[in-house]
Amino acid sequence: MRRVVIVEDETAAAVNLRSMLQNINPDVEIVAVLESVEESVEFFGEHQDVDVVFMDIHLADGDSFRIFKSVDINVPIIFTTAYDEYALQAFKVNSIDYLLKPFKVEDLQGALSKLERLTSSERESDKVRRQTMVEEHNADAIQTMLVRYKDKIIPLKMSDVAFFYTFAERVTVTTLTGDSYPVEKTLETLSRELPADDFFRANRQFIVSRAAVKDVAVWFGSRLALNLTIETPERIIISKARVPEFKLWLQSLHRR
Repeated sequence: MRRVVIVEDETAAAVNLRSMLQNINPDVEIVAVLESVEESVEFFGEHQDVDVVFMDIHLADGDSFRIFKSVDINVPIIFTTAYDEYALQAFKVNSIDYLLKPFKVEDLQGALSKLERLTSSERESDKVRRQTMVEEHNADAIQTMLVRYKDKIIPLKMSDVAFFYTFAERVTVTTLTGDSYPVEKTLETLSRELPADDFFRANRQFIVSRAAVKDVAVWFGSRLALNLTIETPERIIISKARVPEFKLWLQSLHRR
């Protein structure tokens, strides 16, 4: 193990992991520290010449499973997570290495030793196991949300949602029929919980539903302007860096 990539949006956690890796092997090279899904998709679209990737599950712009929707990663991955033990055990049935935060040097050494023992065929099958985990994660995503309407609480099906929008630290959800309701979750939390096949984090203000996408226009600077089937509070712009990820999401087959 010489060349390492760290995917982690918490600076302190990334610094701590770097320090532990260099204590284990002073010759280790940290090729990159990536903080988001967007950065990771862009990086791995051009670079695969590393020995191992340490990847946090929860990132600032969504969960790391979304990365595999947009780019193939043919490098062994050791996930890091703050999930509780029960969730962690469910993931381990796929035989992928995990480190439960906060972890110690001994835990890191054990994961690296296990990685070194993997045969070439086991390394090849790692990609298949990751895909299975992504699909299982999508199956567990929320399908119904409780929202407040006047003095009532009503269930809202995700299949009826057009978009989520945040402004002045207030999040609302708007349906395909134009009804809007307040939501007591941030877009970051929603990005982790919503089914990745059906929803896309377009930018800092919007999460959009596939069902609401009407068409897409080329915008200035190789960006995209997204038009929905209903009116939105402001224009939805997708950055140049996220265009490939968005196109793959939009054209991909819906999987259950």
